[in-house]
Amino acid sequence: MGRGRVQLKRIENKINRQVTFSKRRSGLLKKAHEISVLCDAEVALIVFSTKGKLYEYSTDSCMERILERYERYSYAERQLLATDTETSGSWTLEHAKLKARMEVLQRNQRHFKGEELDTLSLKELQNLEQQIDSALKQIRSRKNQLMYESISELQKKDKALQVQNHQLALQVKEKEKAIAEETQWEQQQHQSVDSSSLLVPQPMDTSGTPPARSQTREDETNPVHIRANALLPPWMLRHLND
Repeated sequence: MGRGRVQLKRIENKINRQVTFSKRRSGLLKKAHEISVLCDAEVALIVFSTKGKLYEYSTDSCMERILERYERYSYAERQLLATDTETSGSWTLEHAKLKARMEVLQRNQRHFKGEELDTLSLKELQNLEQQIDSALKQIRSRKNQLMYESISELQKKDKALQVQNHQLALQVKEKEKAIAEETQWEQQQHQSVDSSSLLVPQPMDTSGTPPARSQTREDETNPVHIRANALLPPWMLRHLND
């Protein structure tokens, strides 16, 4: 069976306590030496017995240097803790100030809305009225500025639209002029074609005589021929026709 777990409590037997102290002290000094060698660590070990006897171990016998380093480290740590404590206190105070200021701002906001005015004195009401008048003047000034800027922007847009409209009107006029010139040219072409068709001669018969319809029309329109036909007797007309 293995050794059981030792119960950590004070050994009442004085002899057993002294033996255990000697064994554990040697083991503790051995472990301190091992960790300093294996891990290249600076180790300082101080042990006082029940009788006040000192047992110590330090790396390379530099106990004083290690203790001075420990003092510097502990002092810096204490300063850091003190700074953290002061910072925490300052943050608490700052939080209280900000909370009080927020309450004042909320109360003023309610006053500006016309709420909770019963607790205000006459002077406080006059001050509140002056603040509201001043705020209204600033609001009106800002509103007028925005209106002027809006009007100026609209005027610029109106001028730009007018210029664009003028350009479009010029383009329309140029397009209409081009269409009119094209139409006039087409009409001139049609007129020249009609004139050339009128100058073509009338077709003739193979015998070289004009059509009978034209001759009949000329005979009908000749008054001398009509008058001669009226004076001749019928048998001569028949003879002439034969």
